[in-house]
Amino acid sequence: MTTVATAIKNWEVKSGEKAVDAKAVKLYAQIPPIQKLDNSLNQLVCCEQLSLSTNSIDRLVSLAGMKKLEILSVGRNRLSKIEKLDDNRDTLKQIWASYNFISSLDGLTGLKNLEILYLSNNKISKWEEISKLNACTKLKDVLLVGNPIYEGLSEHDRRIKVLQCLKDHPSLSKIDNEIIKPSEREAAASAGA
Repeated sequence: MTTVATAIKNWEVKSGEKAVDAKAVKLYAQIPPIQKLDNSLNQLVCCEQLSLSTNSIDRLVSLAGMKKLEILSVGRNRLSKIEKLDDNRDTLKQIWASYNFISSLDGLTGLKNLEILYLSNNKISKWEEISKLNACTKLKDVLLVGNPIYEGLSEHDRRIKVLQCLKDHPSLSKIDNEIIKPSEREAAASAGA
């Protein structure tokens, strides 16, 4: 397995940048893959975009040292939940976490500036989990295709159900890569009445 510290050193050699000064650090698709995150990430004090996709990471760690983190990309890993991001709640705007094993969205409720959330192809099986995203009041774009909650529903019905769950989100403009139509908002409002 590749350690985070080794991946950072390799990235510095390849990019010619110092990780401590970099705004974007890309540690994706390591060979062998990163399996465990550790405190090495907290040296990335200027990092605004961290890519850890396509590894074998099974859990997140606190990123308290990453005070400028806006975009976290952790797709194609082995995460079962999103957690330990409380220290990044003021800065984090995008989470890309598709193709994992995520079933609970509890760890997202404190992320007040989250705008984009990509969670396709995970294990979300309860609509109550989607309702938890009402705490993310700036959410604009959500991707949920490939989750068990969608099984047996038409594309139209899925979109209406997401709108019903996120009824307190006037800022929400896209579901599953498509702009929300006024007619869909009306259908969600009348179905929930």
